[in-house]
Amino acid sequence: MDNFRLLGQGFLVALTPQNIGAALLGAVLGLIVGAMPGIGSLAGVALLLPLTYKFNPATAIIMLGALYYSNMYGGSFSAILLNIPGDSPAVTTTLDGYPMATKRKRPGQALMTANMASFIGGTIGILILTFTGPGLAKLGIKFGPSEMTAVLLIAMTSISWLVGENPIKGLVITAFGILAACIGMDTLSGAPRYDFGSMHLLGGIPFTPFVIGTVGFAQVIKLANDRQKDDKERSENAVRTKLSIRGALLTAHDFKRLLPPAIRSGLMGTFVGVLPGAGATTGSFMGYAMQKKFKSEEPMGTGAIEGIAASEAANNAAAAGAFAPLLALGIPGSGTGAVLLGGLMMWGLQPGPLLFQNDPDFCWGLIASLFLSNLLTLAIAVAVIPFLLKILSVPIKYMIPIITVVCVVGAYSTSNSMYGVVVMFLSGIFGYLLDKNGFPSAPMLLAFVLSPLLENNMRKAFILSGGSVSIFFTRPITLVLMVVFFGLIIASLIKQMPSKRLTASAKKGIAGDDAASVKPSQQ
Repeated sequence: MDNFRLLGQGFLVALTPQNIGAALLGAVLGLIVGAMPGIGSLAGVALLLPLTYKFNPATAIIMLGALYYSNMYGGSFSAILLNIPGDSPAVTTTLDGYPMATKRKRPGQALMTANMASFIGGTIGILILTFTGPGLAKLGIKFGPSEMTAVLLIAMTSISWLVGENPIKGLVITAFGILAACIGMDTLSGAPRYDFGSMHLLGGIPFTPFVIGTVGFAQVIKLANDRQKDDKERSENAVRTKLSIRGALLTAHDFKRLLPPAIRSGLMGTFVGVLPGAGATTGSFMGYAMQKKFKSEEPMGTGAIEGIAASEAANNAAAAGAFAPLLALGIPGSGTGAVLLGGLMMWGLQPGPLLFQNDPDFCWGLIASLFLSNLLTLAIAVAVIPFLLKILSVPIKYMIPIITVVCVVGAYSTSNSMYGVVVMFLSGIFGYLLDKNGFPSAPMLLAFVLSPLLENNMRKAFILSGGSVSIFFTRPITLVLMVVFFGLIIASLIKQMPSKRLTASAKKGIAGDDAASVKPSQQ
């Protein structure tokens, strides 16, 4: 009951005209920043932070919080319509969002699914933050290197079969993603790895240009090859597509499909957001990987509503969950959280256990504003759907240069050099070749994101234990997670055994039939 009273006081702070205007401005800017590849919430918050120096601290954090939060909505726009993730958490949204918009001819429903799942996941994250924020933060701080290693190992077990039915191809492309992530300076020892004498490679392969190229520019090459066929399909689709909100509404059956994955990913995404260094990107990947364990009406990766819902709900919930360790412990859960932490200190506030006691109006005003931002962002995101759908009616001959420019600008803006653009072009060619030969790119991207985190945490765990493996089996939380990890591996092996037996028996049956058909002819 005490939390309800404090939340009510928070709404009194958040619902002042000044703070409503700040939340609305943050929501609009967040959608724009999220939809523009290469900028992302980190750059958006960092660019606007100096402008808030003379703001009231509550107003400033409300605007930046709304921007960070609505950025997760905006990332799905370009992911669904152009196959270019606006921000790294939207990478998994492209896997089902773009096929649903183009192959299944349901772009409005794909956007509405992303918006509704984002709203559901975000609401779950904010509710959990409201009632268990300080407690969650204390639990998150117990996750040291060994616990994080176990969590990441569980995530990595889902990579090879994340997309596609061929586990060998999945394993091969996962290994390539791990190798690509190893390029650059060793984060613990500072030793160069796989730099091949290039000064640029010492900094590693930048993630955003790599993703924009593999997913976005690869699509440009594909469009250029299939231009005439796609132009015909798009012109036919433009006639059929209703450029209205009513035409984008979900059916009761669609909503029934998106609700379970959105709730599951919302719960898991909140917890991932609380973990130090995990962030919304890890949350969206883990949400999508978890959905692979559950039944979907359509195969994942072919335009399944469940895939969009799992990804979008997880990244929005993770964005909300990231505020728990930030406010209660002063520990940022992501790069954007680190910028917000700097802002809090700049405004003369000291994040930590005493912040809720010393500045309750500030803390609860921020939490209340997240509810407000969630509603405002949903309303704006739904209202712009008719304008977004017009992108699909643009002829391919115009779309190719437009998408290319977006890719180049996005790649350049993250590195401020042509190196990012070169990485984008090369990874685009590589991504196109992967797609042409039936290799899924999602496992490579997931491995590229998670393997540095896994390596750092595993090495830190071994340093703490003096090289002993016992650290993974003596700490209670780590032990439970390791049991889950080995359980997943054993379950996957058992699952494959019956199919192998059936295949073998089928081959024997065919061989027997052939022998039976040969004998009479021989007689």
